[in-house]
Amino acid sequence: MSAENTAGRQDPLAFYKQAIDHINEGVHVVDRQGRSVVYNRKMTELESMNESDVLGKSLLSVFQFPGGQESTLLQALNTGRPTLNVRQTYFNQSGKKITTINNTYPIVEDGAIIGAIEIANDVTKMERLVRENLLRQRKEGALYTFDSIVGSSEALQRVILHAQRAARTNSSVLVVGETGTGKELFVQGIHQASSRSGGPFISQNCAALPEDLVEGLLFGTTKGAYTGAVERPGLFEQAEGGTLFLDEINSLAMPLQAKLLRALQERSFRRLGDTRERSMNVRILAAMNEHPDDAIDGGRLREDLYYRLGVVTLLLPPLRERPEDILPLARHFIRRYNDLFQMQVEGVSAEVEAFFLAHPWPGNVRELQHTIEGAMNLLIDETVIELEHLPIRRMSRTTRPGGGAARGARGDAAAGADRRP
Repeated sequence: MSAENTAGRQDPLAFYKQAIDHINEGVHVVDRQGRSVVYNRKMTELESMNESDVLGKSLLSVFQFPGGQESTLLQALNTGRPTLNVRQTYFNQSGKKITTINNTYPIVEDGAIIGAIEIANDVTKMERLVRENLLRQRKEGALYTFDSIVGSSEALQRVILHAQRAARTNSSVLVVGETGTGKELFVQGIHQASSRSGGPFISQNCAALPEDLVEGLLFGTTKGAYTGAVERPGLFEQAEGGTLFLDEINSLAMPLQAKLLRALQERSFRRLGDTRERSMNVRILAAMNEHPDDAIDGGRLREDLYYRLGVVTLLLPPLRERPEDILPLARHFIRRYNDLFQMQVEGVSAEVEAFFLAHPWPGNVRELQHTIEGAMNLLIDETVIELEHLPIRRMSRTTRPGGGAARGARGDAAAGADRRP
């Protein structure tokens, strides 16, 4: 439609307003005085406001920006500079919290700034949908395969190879590694690569449950076993035909470790309060964050249970012992959070690279992931993560940890398996 055709309309802006109302991004325009002059339908949805609440009014009379932060619209208006991919949290008149990712530009005419336009995406809804989808996937079973494991170091690739070989059988596998090394990724990779991949994958952290509930959870209950007990299948029955993953196995009380050992040896179990033996067709994968030798010597793991669980024992190397994987992992997490936050971060600075390579990473891959996520939350319109975006003071207090699983990882990861003499 030509300008001539639109010029004859009584309200030529109505044509353009109808057009921007069909855009699936929020559009908000203010004039030189900071009054709202354009506010499309998507923006009303993002901010839970009506046009009449916003149009013609000063931006700061309608929205509150906490912590002394400046509205990205007013920032573009006052500085004449665009801001790109800025994550902004603020509140509407009703006190509702709003989080958006904004691209904001000054509007210039004859060299003078006459207004500013903002294009906003709803990060709150987007993050919720992503997290709900992840939660749904976790309930449905294993999420990860061996392809999900990032790193090309020799130590890591050797453990992946041994895990892939172990996936071909139904033998129990014990995965040992410091916190944050990716034990569950390996466990899920084994399940996905096995003949049981079409069956259920049930995961349980043994440290997350009160001791008096664990037996009923593992083996199930019968009506009358205790006050309020009902007929309920346990994890062994729920995982029938698939894989049961028991994390932090060394946190189980010794009497329960004995019952678990019996179930593994006999390939059968009894529900709590029942006398009937039930056969099971379940592969057991387990994990712990300390070396089995230390757990056995400290009375936290039965030696006979270790021999039954650790038919194959995979010892994951800590991140500090595979520094060649640090920067590829950082790039991987930047891509992930670019997708999640709708940002366009390109990478880290040379100074950050040097800091990452010198840091001992006591929290391993998980610490690196959280460091990248935190840094990206602090970016304004930058596209590169700098030292100022990192929690340098906290990270600088860490020292290279010793003992625990690291001992086994250093000594045995190259072999991919560990056995007591």
